Formats: sequence, structure tokens, C-alpha cells
Amino acid sequence: MTAFVPVLWRSALFTLLWWVLAGGRADSWGVGVVAVALATLASLRLLPAAGHRISPIGLLRFTLFFLYQSLRGGLQVAWFALRPNLALHPAFHDVALRLPEGGARVLLANTLNLLPGTLSVELEGDRLCLHVLDASLPAEKEVRAAEARLAHLFRLSL
Repeated sequence: MTAFVPVLWRSALFTLLWWVLAGGRADSWGVGVVAVALATLASLRLLPAAGHRISPIGLLRFTLFFLYQSLRGGLQVAWFALRPNLALHPAFHDVALRLPEGGARVLLANTLNLLPGTLSVELEGDRLCLHVLDASLPAEKEVRAAEARLAHLFRLSL
């Protein structure tokens, strides 16, 4: 029975995503059922279930963190766009990651794309290369905060 839990969770996630994308239209489910099934199969093939349990409190904390950082990142980029005379100093930073390999590390790299002024460039082994808009921004501090939230979400120790 536990082998079906990842299938059920992913199917539910892709079903919700289809429902949102289709605007809740009932006539879209002919294609939607096939799309959900293929997306579930592809996700299980590309990212096999690792057996991590998700912490409900960790999920709430990560969601709030993600929403706050997304808003903050959007505002900061808007500020940069409105003030084109700002002296930015773009740079690349290599950061050693503490999360174990797998989905949590991939989610971290994707989450960092929404943090203010950062873009994940390459994830190789336990190293993440980040592009930052300004070298004076505390990029590593931001990575550590996101890592901590994801570790709590997936009940991992760093």
C-alpha cells in the first residue's frame, strides 16, 4: 500500500494543476485524464519517490517563506528596473549545499530563482552555482535560509 502513496499524491497534484489550467471546465477532462496520467508516470520516472515524509508544519513554513521571498524578489527587481542608475555588480557564487541529493536539492535550486537577485545556473553534485545581480547581496545567507526551510519540510537533518 505504501508504494501507491507517491502515485496518489502526485496524481492529486497533477489533477489540481490540470483543473487550474483548464479553468475548472468539465469538458477538458477527456484530455485531462490522459495528461494527468502521463505527468504522473513521467514524474515517477524522472524523480523516483525517495521515501521522505513531508512535515505539515514544515510545508506551512516553507509556503509562507516562499510567498514572502517571491514578493520580496519581485519588488526588488521592480526597484532595480525603476532605478536604472543603480550600480549593480553581478557575480557568480559557488555554494556548497548541505541537503542530500534528490528532490529537496532540486527544489532548493528552483526556489532560489525566486529569491531577490539570484538565479540558479548549475547544480552539480553538492555544489550550486548562483548568478547574483549584486555581489553585495547576502546570497549564501539566503541559500542557508531556504535550505533550512526545505530540510524542515522534508524532515531532513543538515
